[in-house]
Amino acid sequence: MPKIKFHQVAAVVVLVATAAWVATGEFSSVGSAANESEAAKPAPEVQEAPLRTVAVIDPPRIEHSRAIRLSGTTEADKRTVLTTRAGGLIEELPVKRGSTVKAGDLIAKLQAEGKEAAVDTARQLLLQREAEAEAARRLAESGSLPKLQLDNALSALAAARSQLEAAIADLERIVVRAPFDGVIDAVNVEQGSPVQAGAQVVTLLSLNPILAIGEVNERDLGHVEPGNKANVRLVSGREVEGTVRYVSYAASAATRTYRTEVAVPNDDRSIPAGMTAEITVNAAPVEATVLPRSVLTLSNDGDIGIRAVNDENVVVFYPIDIVDDTPNGIVLGGIPKGVRIIVAGQQLISEGDTVNAVQADEDMIRKLISEATGGTL
Repeated sequence: MPKIKFHQVAAVVVLVATAAWVATGEFSSVGSAANESEAAKPAPEVQEAPLRTVAVIDPPRIEHSRAIRLSGTTEADKRTVLTTRAGGLIEELPVKRGSTVKAGDLIAKLQAEGKEAAVDTARQLLLQREAEAEAARRLAESGSLPKLQLDNALSALAAARSQLEAAIADLERIVVRAPFDGVIDAVNVEQGSPVQAGAQVVTLLSLNPILAIGEVNERDLGHVEPGNKANVRLVSGREVEGTVRYVSYAASAATRTYRTEVAVPNDDRSIPAGMTAEITVNAAPVEATVLPRSVLTLSNDGDIGIRAVNDENVVVFYPIDIVDDTPNGIVLGGIPKGVRIIVAGQQLISEGDTVNAVQADEDMIRKLISEATGGTL
C-alpha cells in the first residue's frame, strides 16, 4: 500500500478549511462591512464660535456750546486824532495825557484874534436889518413904500443873517471839542504854540467797551455770529466776559481768516488797548453726547466714528460730528437717541457682527462720565 506523503495531507486540510470558510459567507465583511460600520456612526457636532461680549451704555445727552479759541489783542472801541480847523496860537489846553473827557468837553482853544468882535458886529447888523425890514413891511402894507424897496430890505436882512452865521462858524473853528467820551492818549501841542489849520492836537480813545479782536478760520466761521458770548483771557491772567459784536464778511487775503470783534465792558478803563488776549467764543448750544476718546474707532471703510448695537445686538457704525474737543473728553453730535454705544470691546468686532451686549456696570459708567465731563454731570 502506497505511503501518503505529508504535503498531500496538508493540502487536503487547507482545501477543506477554505471550503468551510467560504460556506459561512464571513469574507463579505472585509472592507465593505467596515465602511458600513464607519458610516453608521453619527457625525460629530459642529460647535458654533461663542459670541463676543461687549459693554454698552446709553450715554448722557447735554446742551453744549462749542468753544472756538482765537488769539488776538485788545483795541479801543473808537480812536480819533483831533485837529484844528483854523490857524493861530493855542490859548487854552485844559487836557493832558490820561485825562478823561465827555462828549462836547473843550480840548483846545485858539486865540480869537478879532473873531468874537466880528460876531458881535454881525449880530448888531442883523438887529438893524430886522428893524429896517419890519418898518419897510409896515409902510408897504399902508401903500407908502414901493414893493421893490420892501424886497431890498428883506434881502439885506437875509444877508445879515448869513453874515452872522459865517462869523459864528469862523469863531467856532478856533475851538476843538471831544466828539465822544474817552481818554486822552496823546497831546501833540503846547499851550501858546502856533499851529496851522489841520494840525494834530490830541489822540482820543474810547475804551468802554474795549474790543478783543481775533481772526476766525473758514472751518469755524459758521459757528460764530454776532450775539455769541465769549470769554477773554488777558496776558495778565485776568478773565472777562464779552459779546461778539461783529464778524467780517470778507476774509483776509493773506490768512483767509475773518476779523471778529468781541465787545467787553470796561467801565473803569482798566483794560488797555494793545494787550494780548486769548478769546474763547461760545457758539450756539446744540444737543450732543459726551464720551471719552477711547470709544472712537474706525469703520471698515476707514471713517472715524463709534460702534453701537441695535435691538438685535447687531453691530452698527455711526460716523460722528465732532462738536468740541475738550480736555476732559470729546463732544459728539449726530448720534440718534436711544443708541447703545459700545464702550468696551469695540476694537475686536466689525459692522454686522452679532455680539453679546451687556450693560456696563455702574463703576464703568461713572468712570466714563467722569472722564468725559470732568465730573460736571
